[in-house]
Amino acid sequence: MDRRQRNPFHGLVDSISEWNRMRELGSGRIGPETGHEERPRTHATAWVPSTDVVARGRDLLIRVSLSGVHPEDVEITLSNDVLTVSGQRRSDPEDVEETFYVRERYYGAFRRSWTLPAGIGDDDISADFENGLLEITVMGAAAAVPEPRRIEIRRRA
Repeated sequence: MDRRQRNPFHGLVDSISEWNRMRELGSGRIGPETGHEERPRTHATAWVPSTDVVARGRDLLIRVSLSGVHPEDVEITLSNDVLTVSGQRRSDPEDVEETFYVRERYYGAFRRSWTLPAGIGDDDISADFENGLLEITVMGAAAAVPEPRRIEIRRRA
């Protein structure tokens, strides 16, 4: 039997967030020079921070890159086995006159969610924030994922 650590998130894609990220990257920049004004961001067009999910022994570590985000602007919630990290990266004060030549960093609201194995409670989760990296430890979550079971497909007569 193969004893390698199984990835409990194999095949799981935060598809809405990923499609939003690809749409924003593929649409090019919007601004007065292109004849299109920048649209205000909504939940559907929010930026998506880069994330790694790794197993360390029996625990899952979720690392979220939040450069330029203050810890007090981040919220972590657990509801119905779904862990959500949301918050906001604030832009520079509006009263400073600046001309952007390149603007690649996203500002505004963000949100990422992961479905955790059943039975994980808020006492099993801890979070640390240092130098723009949020690290969430979900104790026992890597060990709590059951092995997949094959479902037999029957033929109709």
